[in-house]
Amino acid sequence: MTSEQTEKTQGRLRKLNLEIVAGAVSAVGALLVATDAESWWDALLMAVGLVVTLAVISRWSAGGLPRIALPGLIATAAVWAVGVLAADASTSSYGFAVVATVTVLELPRHRRAAIAGIAAFAAALIGAKLALAREGTVELLLQYVLVSACVAVGGAVLAILGYAVQDLLEELEKAREREAEMAVMRERVRFAGDLHDIQGHTLHVVKLKATLAQRLLRADTAQAERELEEVRALIGDTIARTRELAYAQRRLNLSAELENAKNLFEAAGIGVHVDRGAGAPAGELLGQVLREAATNILRHAQAEQVWITLTGDGITVVNDGAPQGGLPRLSGLAALRDRVAAEGGELAVEQRDGLFRTAATLPRRRPGAAPTTRKDDR
Repeated sequence: MTSEQTEKTQGRLRKLNLEIVAGAVSAVGALLVATDAESWWDALLMAVGLVVTLAVISRWSAGGLPRIALPGLIATAAVWAVGVLAADASTSSYGFAVVATVTVLELPRHRRAAIAGIAAFAAALIGAKLALAREGTVELLLQYVLVSACVAVGGAVLAILGYAVQDLLEELEKAREREAEMAVMRERVRFAGDLHDIQGHTLHVVKLKATLAQRLLRADTAQAERELEEVRALIGDTIARTRELAYAQRRLNLSAELENAKNLFEAAGIGVHVDRGAGAPAGELLGQVLREAATNILRHAQAEQVWITLTGDGITVVNDGAPQGGLPRLSGLAALRDRVAAEGGELAVEQRDGLFRTAATLPRRRPGAAPTTRKDDR
């Protein structure tokens, strides 16, 4: 699913959540008006509270709750107060309960203070009704405290359910943003690895050829000119391949990389032994492994011999002249290990008895099977 499709889907989910919550609040509010209103004045009063409640819910879903929260609380509190003190409408607490619940949920830092203020208002309102009451206290408590509490709990539950869905949608949006950031980071790492393959390899070869041309400058001028011409051609080729990389057009060819590695090793005075078995693969990823291995040999080893073996499921590069001690830190091979693993293969590196071995294996594909496409290449 693309980013644009994801945003559209999340927008539809937000709209659906608003419609469900507003529909449920409207249905319950209309039912309370129909059952509890004893006159058109009572019905108008409760309808005003319901309209204010729906306006708060709408603004809350759109992210504008802070501007309407306080006016909404004041309006629904006034409806409840008038309903209790003047209209004897115990269910007029419904709108205030919904708006108060939404406000409290959106104020995590001041939640205790908000709850205390709302509870104090409710207690003061019930206390005022008891002080002004003419009928029995028990009957009044049952009518206003119990009924108002039940209605308020129902409104609070609807608001909490709507808030839970809204919070889940926000978490999904944050997860999508984090995934997009990770995709950008992976693409940057991939691009840096490819750029390292091109620039690092070429610069080292240019250094070798420039050194060779300097040695031949007086002994064999013609050969020195040929070496410098190859340096110029290498630089031009590197510029072209860097441009291709910038436009995502670059593809490595294993056969071309094998020939290039042989020429480089021979130019550096290193013996090369190639064993290419029947059915040897010819993939871009193995070409990258060969290029990285060749670059590491030229840069880090004092090699005299290199053995390159191609099998039906991978490639192995072994060289002598490996430095003593533990395995050197080779960041290029570390990045390639992740790419090979993403293709279901394995990249192994070991150093023993003066030999350094780089081996990459990939799963065999059935004839006619499409190659696996990495997410980074899409």
